Parts: sequence; C-alpha cells; structure tokens
Amino acid sequence: MSSHPISGCPGKDAPLATTSFQAPVESHEVTPSLLLPKLSEEARSLWSGRAAGRGRLGAARPRSSRTGALRPPGSSPVRPCASAVPRNARCTRCAPVQRRPLWPGTFAVCRCAAAPLRPPPALRSRSSGGGRKRGAAPLRSSRRGMRERSRPRGRREAGGGAGGADASPRRERRGEPAAGCGHGPAMEEGAADLRQRKKQNCTESDKMAPEERNKENSKLGRSPKYMLIQRFAKLFFGCLAAVTSGMMYAVYLSTYHERKFWFSSRQELEREITFQGDSAIYYSFYKELLKAPSFERGVYELTHNNKTISLKTINAVQQMTLYPELIASVLYQASGSEEVIEPVYFYIGIVFGLQGIYVTALFVTSWVMSGTWLAGMLTVAWFIINRTDTTRIDYSIPSRENWALPYFACQVAALTGYLKKNLNCSAEKFCYLLVNASTYTFMMMWEYSHYLLFVQAVSLFLLDSFALAQTEKVHEVYRIYLFSVIVGYLLQFENSALLVSPLLSLVVALMLFKSLQMNMKKSTFVSRLLKIMYIYLVLTVAVTLNFLLKMFIPHKENGHLLKFIEVKLGLNTTKNFTMNWLLCQESLQAPSQDFFLRLTQSSLLPFYILVLIICLFSATQVIFRRICGEPLKETVKLEDGRIGERPEIVYHVIHTILLGCLAMCLEGMKYLWTPYVCVLAAFGVCSPELWMTLFKWLRLKAVHPILLALILSMAVPTIIGFSLWKEFFPRIMTELTELQEFYDPDTVELMTWIKRQAPVAAVFAGSPQLMGVIKLCTGWMVSSLPLYNDDDLLKRNENIYQIYSKRSAEDIYKILTSYKANFLVIEDSICNEVGPVRGCRVKDLLDIANGHVVCEEGDNYAYSKYGRFCHEIKMNYSPYVNYFTRVYWNRSYFVYRINTVISFQS
Repeated sequence: MSSHPISGCPGKDAPLATTSFQAPVESHEVTPSLLLPKLSEEARSLWSGRAAGRGRLGAARPRSSRTGALRPPGSSPVRPCASAVPRNARCTRCAPVQRRPLWPGTFAVCRCAAAPLRPPPALRSRSSGGGRKRGAAPLRSSRRGMRERSRPRGRREAGGGAGGADASPRRERRGEPAAGCGHGPAMEEGAADLRQRKKQNCTESDKMAPEERNKENSKLGRSPKYMLIQRFAKLFFGCLAAVTSGMMYAVYLSTYHERKFWFSSRQELEREITFQGDSAIYYSFYKELLKAPSFERGVYELTHNNKTISLKTINAVQQMTLYPELIASVLYQASGSEEVIEPVYFYIGIVFGLQGIYVTALFVTSWVMSGTWLAGMLTVAWFIINRTDTTRIDYSIPSRENWALPYFACQVAALTGYLKKNLNCSAEKFCYLLVNASTYTFMMMWEYSHYLLFVQAVSLFLLDSFALAQTEKVHEVYRIYLFSVIVGYLLQFENSALLVSPLLSLVVALMLFKSLQMNMKKSTFVSRLLKIMYIYLVLTVAVTLNFLLKMFIPHKENGHLLKFIEVKLGLNTTKNFTMNWLLCQESLQAPSQDFFLRLTQSSLLPFYILVLIICLFSATQVIFRRICGEPLKETVKLEDGRIGERPEIVYHVIHTILLGCLAMCLEGMKYLWTPYVCVLAAFGVCSPELWMTLFKWLRLKAVHPILLALILSMAVPTIIGFSLWKEFFPRIMTELTELQEFYDPDTVELMTWIKRQAPVAAVFAGSPQLMGVIKLCTGWMVSSLPLYNDDDLLKRNENIYQIYSKRSAEDIYKILTSYKANFLVIEDSICNEVGPVRGCRVKDLLDIANGHVVCEEGDNYAYSKYGRFCHEIKMNYSPYVNYFTRVYWNRSYFVYRINTVISFQS
C-alpha cells in the first residue's frame, strides 16, 4: 500500500496532512527531483520509495472509493491527488465531501483517492517563519508519537491496526493532531496558533449542511441529484396538499354559508340582517367607506365620527379596530370589483379566504413539527370536524378574531420553524421575516392581540429559562414584540392600552436582565442560583413596571376587565349589572361537558392527552439533565428517543397548556386552544420520534423499536383518518346538501318601517344588539352599541337596559332624553324572556342591581312600587302615555316615540 508522499500517513481515510508551507502562486507539475530539496529527510525517503509499506503509524486499512468504503484486499491502491488546499477551502480536483477539518493557519494536502494521479505542486516555505527549516527531521507533537518511534520495527508492522489506522482517530477525538501528518512542527514551533472556536454563523452552517447531507447520501449509495429530486418532490406535494386543504376549506365555508342562509336568493336588507351584534357594526363602517366620495374622506369621517352614537364623537378606527374594513374597502375599489361582485360577497369572500390561510398555516405547523404532511392532513380533518369548537365563523363572520387569528397561525408556523435546530441560513431568515410581518399584522387586526402575544411570550420565557432553546433566537422574538407594540401604538392613534399591556412590561424586563441570563449557561451551583434569581427578578420587575405604567399613563380601556377577573376568581362580589351580565355570557363561563364529549367523540382529546404526557415527561427529563450539567445535543436522532430536546415541540406543549388553562376558565378561549390541540395531537401520532421516546421508556426488545416507531407513525394516523372519514364525512356532506333559511320577517318589517317613516335625524334607543342592526340596515343614529371595550359605552348600555327594569316612567324618560333619543324600541323576547339559568336574564340582573329582587327564598329584598316598565307601557295608561306614544308594533317589536312635549292625561 502506498502512503502519502509528504506526510507519510497511509490510506485515504487518514486525516489531511498539513504542513507549514504556503500554497504556490501558480499551480504547475514538478518532478520528484525538484520537490525533494524542499521536503524533509523523511518525506524524501518516503517519496523515493525507500520507506514504502512501512508508515510511521503502521499500515492502515485501504479504502477504495470516495465514499470511504473499504477496498477489497489485493486490489491495486489508488494514489491521492495531493493538492495543496488552504484552510476552509475546497479541493478543485475532487468532490467537496472529501474535505477534512484543518489546523488553523496551515495548508492541507488533499488525499482524495478518486482524483487523477499527479505529484504535488511546488510548495514554498512560509514567510512568517513559523515553519521548520528545509531538511529538518519532523518532530513528534505528542508522547504517543515518541512511543511509536521507539517501538521496534517488527512490532510496529505487526500491530498496525492498533498503532496505525486507529491512532489518528483516537488522537483527533482527544483534540490532538495525528502523528506523522505534519502537525508536529506547527505545534511545537508556533506555526499554528490555538484559538477558541468562534460561533458558527449562517454562512458556515449553510456550507456545512450540504456536505453532511452528501456524506449521508454517499453512505446510502444515493447520488446528490437523486436526493435533491426527492426533497423537491416532498416539498412540492406537501405545499400542494397544504394549499389545496386551505382552498377546499374556504370553498366549504362559502357553500355552507350559502346553504344555511340561502344568501344568493335574498335581498340586500335580508342579507344584512344575518350580521348580528358587533358584526353588524363592523360591516356598517365598511359600507360607509364604500359610499364615501374618496378613501381619504371616508377615513376622516371614521376617525371623527359623530353620526353613529348620539352626543358622542369617536375615533372608530382606533376604538373598534377597523383596519380590516379599511383594507377590504381599498381592495374592493382598487381591484375594480364594483361591476363584478357585490360588496357583501367581496367582504365575506375575504374572510373565508383568510380562514383558508388559517387552515393552511395549521397544516404547515404540524408538517414542520413532524416532518410529514400526513400530520397536516390529520390536523385539517380534526379542525373541520370540530368546527363548532375551533372557530366562530359560522355565526359571526366580521368579528375581529376571524380577521386576526389567521395571521397569528402564520406567526406560530413561522416561529415553529424559527425555533428548530440546525436550520439553514435561508430558511431561518425566511421564518424570521414571516414572524415579523405576521406579528405586526396581528397586532393591528385585534384589540386583544397583545394579550395572546403575552401568553406566547410567557411560553418563550419558560422555554428559555430552562435552556431548551437558543437564547439569541428567543431575544430576537422579544425584539419583534417590542417593535410591534411601538408600531401598533403609533398606527392606532397612540393607543394607551398597548403601553400598559403586560406584554410590554414583560419584554422590557426580559431585555433588562439579558446580561444576567448569559451567565447561567454553565452548569454550576452559582448558575443555578442565578437562574432562580433571574426568573424571580423578571417577574417582579414586570409586575412593578406594569403597575407604574398604569399609574403614570392615563388609560380608560379594559378597566372593566380587571374587575371581571376579580369577580370571576371569587376575589370580589358585586351587584353591578355590567359585571353580572358579562359573567352570564356563555363564552365567559366554564366549558360544558358537551365540549369535552365532542372532542372525545372525534378522538382528538384522547390522543392530545397521550401526546402531551409523553412530551411533557420527556421535556422534564431534559430539564433535569440540564440542571445536572449535561448539554443538549446539537442534532437529535431518531434512535435517541428524546422528543423533549426539540425546542419547537416544547414550545407547543407549554403554549397549549397555558391556553388550555384559560379555556378551562372561559369557554370562549376554546377557539384559541382547540386549533393547536389539533396540531399537537396530529404531530404526535405521525412522529416516529414520539413513538421512539415511548418505546425507549418501555425498553422494548421483542421488536426493533425504530422499525415499530416508523410503522406506527404511518399506521395510526391512517386508521384515525379512515375512522373519521367513515363517521363524519356523511355528516359534512349532509350539511352541504341540506337547504336552510334564515327567516326573520319581524326584523325586516321593522327596518323597512324605520327607513320609510322615521326622520333622518332620529335617534333610536334599545338593546345594544338591536341598535347594531338598525345602524347597519338603516344608517340612523343610535344611543348605544354592542361594544364592551369602553367604559362610557358600557355605562350607556346599562342605562338603556333600564327599560326592562321596575322603574317609573319618569325615570326612564329622563334617561332616554339625556341621550337625545327620539324613538324607543322594546323587544318582546327580552321583556318576556324565559332563560334556562335563573338569575342570568336581563330583567333579573337589573332587579339585582336595583335591589328589587323578591324571588329568593329565605332572603328579604326591597320591593318596588312600580311595575316592570316594558310591561306597563303596553297598557297605554297614564303616566306612560304622557311620556311615550306607540307608533309601530308587530309580534316582536314595539316602537314608541318619545314625546318632546309632555301631555298629562287622566
């Protein structure tokens, strides 16, 4: 076997020989006679063949190919190309996969056996003086090398396996250079300096990733071209499945909406009545923007709006977060859709399209976590089957969360990819930019977005505190939060609610103590104390900072939210109508048993609990290992069975736990929690790593655990998919084929009468939900709106609701005239309400607030000498007829004109 002419290292797989010479200025071939004077005595002897077959480290096992396979015994050796390659460079004559780690400051000789046979080019001695003199004997850089030199020749030749081929790898593992490969002189005479390894940047990791993949492909006998086609096909079909799922879901929503309301057969007034409550208010401003002579004029009228609520000028864009309506109106007018599609179809089409993006983002999130788009398909199936618990799109299309949550889903998908380890540079930049854009957009679409981002920030804070994620990435996300709050504050007309939000306080506290966190990465007793101190200081400073901001920054919004939380947790009791009315809302109560039964019937909840337990226990093991000083692995392999070392998985575990705690308290939070339950459950059943983690705990030996994990990751989701298809697909098809009709003739008649008979300057008073519909369908001014983020509007609603209490006609008249109301609308459904929960009816809450309750046994309450106003006014007797005159009525509504001149009748 021929050894290398310079280093004397035998075989192809020995480390690259390094010398202290510099690369030639120009590459040309030289003869051995020209090259020998520039080499050492030992190298000349090796080149001339006197030491052939007797390498300094013994005979190594020959290799026959570039992939590193063993060369069959007896086959002819292949000479290396022996090209001088600078540090961190690639050989131009052979494949980049043959590049070896080089010693700093030196040049290497490429040992690729597949390159053409040529002698090495002329090498010049280094001008720095770090190299040894010509002809000097090579020096040994370790004691092992000295022992090899003093060992007898026969013994060295006989023990080649122990002292030859295996010597260099063992030295490399200890961090020492291989003996006889040119490292010794460089180390002894200072030709190469020992430096601390720098952090690997994006460029280096981007270069190393293809080489590692090429090595793995070479071991499997696959060409890089084949692997590239395979990865492209997987990516293409996965993206195609994700986009198709989103489009099909949008088409499904559009078809279901048409079948439910018979939308295309209805007139414009009947279509608008389908928007109830706050949804009617949002769509009414969209109509006003389209009717404005110009977009600028329309925006000005919204920011200085005095035609919606009587005696009140509001900035509707800030107070109601009307950026979705602004964008929809701009797109409708800029695209020239006036003659193609009606405004209502364009509006709901955008919302349905966003829901398609929502589903696509959930698909991609599960795909990124599991590595297979089969998990994405299962996520979409669970999401659609549990549609009543995952979205409110069925009965509240224009609500803010239907506009905002798709962007949050995109942000979560990008954050999931951003937190992954060993991510190449281009993918990391793409995920970072997507997190930026989606976070900014989400902040502008929903007034409560900063609360949801606060929950996400807490998840990242816990993830980083236990050193389960890269600190630099987590702090980059913190900066995104900070800039999003600042941009939102400026674009939302200096919205003070963002400055006093808990998100800003937490992010500022985390940024302040970033330097303290950097000292916690070492596994010492002091670092553990610093970790506890860090968590305590961050929480303390965040709470203190939030308290100080609320003291010095004037803010009015969301003040009722703290009072609601106090009453909800039992820390306080109140008779306030608004607080008790909010507590009685179904979305703000604890979830019912039907909710858990629906999730169990679709098999979502059982699999979620299984996946959550496995991931949680695995993450706990990793945390204990970190506390004991064991570092995290750079790459987690399938056979390791450590699903808890993946930061994106642990993030989703913490995120779903926090959202689940909120969903257990408030049923309305299930629309935030259930979609990510679908994601985590689908990832778990489709992930071989999760099954491998479980089998490693069980110590399964009867069957190969890796093979069984791969089989189960395909078989379990397939079985679940077929069972869901068999049970729920007929139900979905029945929903799409069944024709329904939204029939409300009384409301249609009321809106028609208002548009024909009421004066243009009239102001209507009534329940906030009905006032929203009147504002949308007629455009008339109202005295209250169904909005609950403003204390003044909440007070107005409570006062207007007194028309259903036991108050005198004079009191009601004074309340209504204080808001300049001209007409009063009484709903028979509220006045004669028979609620399933006693004490949660509007009239019951009013009686509690006014002290008129006489229904409870064993308690004595005050008695009102007046009857219920909504009942007494229908009797048409004095003094009610003195203040109010009935002008219209049907089965559901009674309309009274408020007299400006009081006429007393007997």
